[in-house]
Amino acid sequence: MNTDYRVAEVGLTYRNRVPKKDRKQILDSHSAYNILRENFSDDTIDYRETFKVLYMNQGCQVLGCSTISEGGITNTLADVRMILQGALLTNATAMVLAHNHPSGSTRPSRQDDELTRKVVDAARLLDIKVADHIILTSEDFYSYNDEGRI
Repeated sequence: MNTDYRVAEVGLTYRNRVPKKDRKQILDSHSAYNILRENFSDDTIDYRETFKVLYMNQGCQVLGCSTISEGGITNTLADVRMILQGALLTNATAMVLAHNHPSGSTRPSRQDDELTRKVVDAARLLDIKVADHIILTSEDFYSYNDEGRI
C-alpha cells in the first residue's frame, strides 16, 4: 500500500517597513478614527462597506492595517480566522476592528454586535486584546469602547 502523503507547504510573511520611531500610536478612539480614516478611500467610504483591522503592539503603536473584506452597500463578511491570522502574523497584542457604514449611520447593527463578541472571545484565547470596534462614516464614528461595550 502506498502511503505517500504530500501536502502543500504554507509560507507566511509579514514585513513592516515603517521604522519604530515613525509608528503611529493609538491613544483613544479619536486617534484610531483618524488613522482609520486615512486608510479608507474617499471614493468608497460612502459607497461600499469595508472591514479593516489595525494591529498594535504592547505600546499601542500601529504595526499595520489590513483589509479583511469588501462588500456591497449594506454589508461585508468578516472572517474571524482572517482577523486573528493578521494578529498572529504581526505579533500583535491588541487590535482595533473597524468598518464603515455607507448609509451614513454610525449605529451598530445586531450583526455588528455578534461579530464583535465572536472576535473578542476568540482573541481572548490567544491573549490578544480587542481594544475597540469602530464604525465610521466620512464624517463621524461610533466606538464600542467609548460606549462601554468592549
